[in-house]
Amino acid sequence: MSGTSEGPAPTAGSTPDDARSAITERHTTSVLAAGGTGVPVERGAGDPLVGRSAAELRDYRAAFHAAHFAMAVVDHDGFVTSANEALGTLLGAPAADLAGQVAADLVDLASDARTWHAYREVLRGRQARLRCTRRLKHPDGHALWAQITVAPVPGTATVLLALADVSARRELQAQLRHLQMYDAVTRLPNRTLFFERLSGALESASYDDGGTGRIGLCYLDVDGFKAVNDTLGHRIGDRLLAAVAGRLTQCADQVAYDRWKHGHAVPLVARLGGDEFALLVEDSTGTEQLADLAESVLKSLQEPFDLGGQRLSVSASIGVVERRAAGTTATHLMQAADTTLYWAKADGKARWTLFDPERNAHRMTRQALSSTLRPAVERGEFALEYQPLVGLDDGGVRGVEALVRWNHPQFGTLTPNRFITLAEEDGSIVQLGRWVLRTACAQARRWQLEHPSVPPVFVSVNVAVRQVWDSDLVADVATILAETGLAPELLQLELTESAVMGSAGRPLQALQSLSDMGVRIAIDDFGTGYSNLAYLSRLPVSVLKLDGSFVRGFQYEDGDSHANPADATIVEALVRLAHRLGLTVTAECVETALQADRLRSIGCDTGQGWHYSRAVPPDGISALLKATADRASA
Repeated sequence: MSGTSEGPAPTAGSTPDDARSAITERHTTSVLAAGGTGVPVERGAGDPLVGRSAAELRDYRAAFHAAHFAMAVVDHDGFVTSANEALGTLLGAPAADLAGQVAADLVDLASDARTWHAYREVLRGRQARLRCTRRLKHPDGHALWAQITVAPVPGTATVLLALADVSARRELQAQLRHLQMYDAVTRLPNRTLFFERLSGALESASYDDGGTGRIGLCYLDVDGFKAVNDTLGHRIGDRLLAAVAGRLTQCADQVAYDRWKHGHAVPLVARLGGDEFALLVEDSTGTEQLADLAESVLKSLQEPFDLGGQRLSVSASIGVVERRAAGTTATHLMQAADTTLYWAKADGKARWTLFDPERNAHRMTRQALSSTLRPAVERGEFALEYQPLVGLDDGGVRGVEALVRWNHPQFGTLTPNRFITLAEEDGSIVQLGRWVLRTACAQARRWQLEHPSVPPVFVSVNVAVRQVWDSDLVADVATILAETGLAPELLQLELTESAVMGSAGRPLQALQSLSDMGVRIAIDDFGTGYSNLAYLSRLPVSVLKLDGSFVRGFQYEDGDSHANPADATIVEALVRLAHRLGLTVTAECVETALQADRLRSIGCDTGQGWHYSRAVPPDGISALLKATADRASA
């Protein structure tokens, strides 16, 4: 009977022919085989029948031949000395004809070297047992799976070869594996089989020189599928998923045909769960191939689905990843695909997006910053720099704006635009804002004491709207002013226009209490929102800080192409209106003397920008104040 093996990889070893050549001359006799025919078999001192009584021999033979379990006795050279009817039936040959044959040939034990070596060790008495499974072919054409056990017969020089037909069990195992590995709704490979194939592809690509050594993945989900499930029910939802799976398979089949012409593998289409699908391309030829596949998927899904009278139109968002297989793990590949799918959905859905290492690095940096932000306050990684606010009429320093910097141990010095939004999202802005407020007030008071001959400068501190909502800002300010000794009128709190406009309830009460305390309230980046100026007059605001975009539109020099005459007109109108409301105006982003002159001419009160000074450490402001004192005494 021919067969195929299921066993370990081959190693070196001898062959059945080698065994036959090693047979020594020995005495043979005749024993009664099944059916009563005399068959010449070997007889030796170690034979299990030697020394038995006639009755014992009859019982032995009767039990052996009547057993339903397929068995054969094999001598130490590997030849069958006797076989029972069950073995003959299993192998499709009369039991008597099996005696004298090479046992290994009957059950395919020499098909791989490792199994053959183990079998020889059992024959020689150096190994206790061999168990393996073989797929054998019956003479009538059908195949069967047999579990083979070879074990020594105690006290003899023979071994017992036993076979069990496990075909039914193997079939059941195959059915169970199919249930475990395939999705019942779409009949596609499921998540388990997908990751099995993915891991195998990554491993084989690392050692196979015949392919491209690259791997590609299109990871997609169906846009709006939840709405279909919620409104039309799971039955329609499942039918939609099955229809989507069919179209994905068609796309993969087309790719398979194109790749077949070049000898490449067929893409695997799998359902990973819910409305998520994946198309795995082994030995990919580059991002262009994956992009073409993603485009074909989007195009195939554009055609509406007719589901039993329900006509549905859906789209998909697809994350595309393509890279060298070497050094890539399944986890890293799926993380990249998941991130890219998120980008596709964030960019507007119904599209594919290619993995971008730089964009991912920014995301990873953002995550790293977010996870270390709160402890960074406790570790003292933040510092303040100060930018002067200068009187446009005389150039004197009126105040400073405190600007926080994060001296990150990994990413270096970070400006607020890198982490303030993160702090607002996770709530650490309250803790950070309290530290900034206390540090800035203490520094302002220190300047006041160090330079008594100079009019004291106020310090302006940015406040996030979450600080007003999530903390007792009024109590914090009162406590800090008391602890530092700074006068309330030397503190200015800046809030963005969007945070102030529409304030009601607790935020408005907080602003009013701070104003009553003597603290100045400034609206930062004024002009970028949708301010209701009439409403503005009812807020406890004392300062408007014009957004730098207006100042940048001023003419830098004659014939400047960036000049926008409308900006100067708007600024002039805003300054006049603010003055009528009793407000002072600060212009941000003043970068040239021409801009400063123009702002002075239209009545703007103070300016801030690189024309005067960049943000500097506290010592830089001390130097400015000392220079002011020296000029006054000269």
